[in-house]
Amino acid sequence: MANDKQRSWSIKVEEAIAIQQQLRSEVITKDQLGTVQYVAGVDVGFEEDGAVSRAAVVVLSFPDLQLHEQAIAIRPTTFPYTPGLLSFREVPAILEALEKLRIIPDLILCDGQGIAHPRRFGLACHLGFLTEIPSIGVAKSLFIGEHDELALEKGSWQPLRDKGEVIGAVVRSRTNVKPIYVSLGHLISLRTAIDYVLRCTTEYRLPQTTRLADQLSRSA
Repeated sequence: MANDKQRSWSIKVEEAIAIQQQLRSEVITKDQLGTVQYVAGVDVGFEEDGAVSRAAVVVLSFPDLQLHEQAIAIRPTTFPYTPGLLSFREVPAILEALEKLRIIPDLILCDGQGIAHPRRFGLACHLGFLTEIPSIGVAKSLFIGEHDELALEKGSWQPLRDKGEVIGAVVRSRTNVKPIYVSLGHLISLRTAIDYVLRCTTEYRLPQTTRLADQLSRSA
């Protein structure tokens, strides 16, 4: 599933930043996804004070969001915790978990940022680029950017802007509950990303993909 565009993970922070700067131009912000029958959620936890990465991936049918497959990968962590460079810390384990799947998902929802990132190349961009699977960043907190006041009703959203550029959206996924932050990762437009995130969200704040991946990573 993963290609060989980026296989070296034991690198310095400066090299990682240079890779983001180089690959940001490769991100495709237009819809290039076909019929979505399966959506995946990914989440990464850490053990032994961060020395071990534990990635969980779940695959749900769409649109009924029934669990069809899941996988876990555990491997040594090879990159330090550095804000803005989390993909270099988490993606290696995610790729290993994805390789264990029999079902290749049509869309991946990541617990993290897409282009809502200082260098416009967050985890969802990196993972989508490497797997060539459309990807969306769904973050629980604001990383960068600003937005207008958001209505309280589920489905309301406002553009998230940074330096005059729309980099994502703040989305109310549940009425009267604090919002989530959606940004495209790769091979999808922002409006389509928002639509899929809302369709993957049931009665909770977070999409079902994220909730189940988080539960799996914790149970491991």
